[in-house]
Amino acid sequence: MPTAVIVDAIRTPSGRGKPGGQLARHHPVDLLAHVLETLVGRSGVDPATIDDVIAGCLSQVGTQAVNIARNAVLAAGLPEAVPATTIDRQCGSSQQAATFAAQGVMAGAYDVVIACGVELMSSHPINVATSGDDPFGPRVRARYPEGLVGQGVSAELIAATWGLEREALDAFSARSHRLAASADFSTEVIAVDGVTTDETVRPTTTALSLAALKPAFRDEEIAARFPQIDWRITAGNSSPLTDGASAVLIMSEDRARQLGLTPRARFHSSAVVGSDPVEMLMGVVPATRKVLERARLTVDDIDTFEVNEAFASVPLAWQAEFGADPARVNPRGGAIALGHALGSSGTRLLGTMLNTLEQTGGRYGLQVMCEGGGMANATIIERL
Repeated sequence: MPTAVIVDAIRTPSGRGKPGGQLARHHPVDLLAHVLETLVGRSGVDPATIDDVIAGCLSQVGTQAVNIARNAVLAAGLPEAVPATTIDRQCGSSQQAATFAAQGVMAGAYDVVIACGVELMSSHPINVATSGDDPFGPRVRARYPEGLVGQGVSAELIAATWGLEREALDAFSARSHRLAASADFSTEVIAVDGVTTDETVRPTTTALSLAALKPAFRDEEIAARFPQIDWRITAGNSSPLTDGASAVLIMSEDRARQLGLTPRARFHSSAVVGSDPVEMLMGVVPATRKVLERARLTVDDIDTFEVNEAFASVPLAWQAEFGADPARVNPRGGAIALGHALGSSGTRLLGTMLNTLEQTGGRYGLQVMCEGGGMANATIIERL
């Protein structure tokens, strides 16, 4: 079986996902095209040899509709013969894109493939795709008569179940900003309009300043349904609305060496699971167990973890479940500071994890992401 390797991984700086953010004026097709063009250009790979481009994007409406991956390929000036497809695994869309790309290489269907993702939340807020319509239908609602909830309420349920106090959530969030502010992202961030700074990172954030924020998701109806919730999730211990794009160049190890390119890591194992769609964010626990079992590794074998910080309660509950060394969890900050540009976050985390392994000399990295609807993706890579 061919080995699937990562040759390069890049991303834009994060932009605040609201009008006036540093990336908000860009069309999402053009932003993703800029990433694709840069990735191909700095690798020197012949674009005609790219077998496919697989992009993650959550809100596939408006300017992100009609297969944004294909439109970005054309906007990037890549040959018309290069195909592309767009997938939606919610927040893990581009992590799933990378898994599909690696699986295609290992199956012999691809030699060279790009996994990528994009989301402009400044123009595509998280619920824009429904436009007031019911995306579930009567049969789903009949299966869950107690009612489905938003992710913020799910984050509250996790905090209540795992006994995570407000002080711990805010301290973890301040840590995310502190680590991101001091990290070196120069090998992965490409300039957009000459800017390379992540706009969402706030270096002066402290747990004390976060403590002043009010809970963001409480309403009377939800509070009556879930009396166990103490309402601890705020804008400060949640990931911000974010604009961004990212991409990873993946190929077979043999093809990389034929092209004179240096493989930086190989895909070791992957897993995807479904979980309770009400407490929807804790699929990260069974996904981690599944990928470690497939890899025949333990938590102690992993040198760095990227547990997506959709909300602080998710990595903290995950950490409590596995007893992972806190210093190895999101050591360069996470989405609370760096932003969560939904469709882009999977390949963004993958690039960050790869660079962490290279900077620290670690061998194995594990990435896991919670996903809307009760799912999670997990990936283990091995630095080469």
